[in-house]
Amino acid sequence: MPADGVSYLSRTDLADTTQAAAEARVIVIGNEKGGAGKSTVSIHLSVALLAVGKRVGVIDLDVRQRSLTRYLENRTRWMQNTGAKLTMPEILRVEASQERDLDKAEAEESQRFLTSLSRLKRECDFIIIDAPGGDTFLSRLAHMYADTLITPLNDSFVDFDLLGDVNPQTLEVLRPSFYSEMVWNCRKKKAQTSRRPIDWVVMRNRMSPLAARNKERVGGALENLSKRIGFRLAPGLSERVIYRELFPAGLTLLDLSETASNVAFTMSHKAARQELRDLVIVLQLPELAGIEITF
Repeated sequence: MPADGVSYLSRTDLADTTQAAAEARVIVIGNEKGGAGKSTVSIHLSVALLAVGKRVGVIDLDVRQRSLTRYLENRTRWMQNTGAKLTMPEILRVEASQERDLDKAEAEESQRFLTSLSRLKRECDFIIIDAPGGDTFLSRLAHMYADTLITPLNDSFVDFDLLGDVNPQTLEVLRPSFYSEMVWNCRKKKAQTSRRPIDWVVMRNRMSPLAARNKERVGGALENLSKRIGFRLAPGLSERVIYRELFPAGLTLLDLSETASNVAFTMSHKAARQELRDLVIVLQLPELAGIEITF
């Protein structure tokens, strides 16, 4: 482990330009529950942005599971074993401090995070941060630096509880929940130091293609809550086995083709690509204005 607590999985020959530093957009993929698909969204969004010619760096803050790091390690191994040429973001891992004193630990983690962020801002157009599925100092720090915050949410009231408290009889939204309050505090802190607001996007992830009453009620509750606390709703990625199958190879949907990959390409994969395309469009990233999304 390097002395600065930041490890480097891959390096790319990216230009060090002040223009990139001025315009790099920080996209945080975060919530405080595991299993919502944060790492899947992170890798697919990274490859999607690379596909339209943008320079992408990622920071893995999940110091426990490191799913995104493992995904990219698998991707590197796939290229070494097959000779395939795949796009790769530059990835930095920020380690948790081992200091027992809380103030010293937070100061150390802040320095590690800000060093990583500063370095990637010199080299990249987009920085994607995969936040851990829990309330940690590094996660709160990352949220405060977000330009765009994407919160994947499984389509159930179990995960909805992360955002808001509902009346059990009427399902009326009573109040924002703990994660919403944390995001609100991060928005206030960022407003004090920067003129760039946090654009918060909640995506309904792992949705069933079947119509169901619960699906409709969750959607209604999210619409009501979005007006109260100020987030936008985006279409997410449906529940598909392909995402689990691609992980060991480090591949994404955009790496598959009808003729040039070892994975059978089906209509389901085409539909999944369309979902990813729709997500990129709905994010309304200013840096993609005028760029045609062709995948």
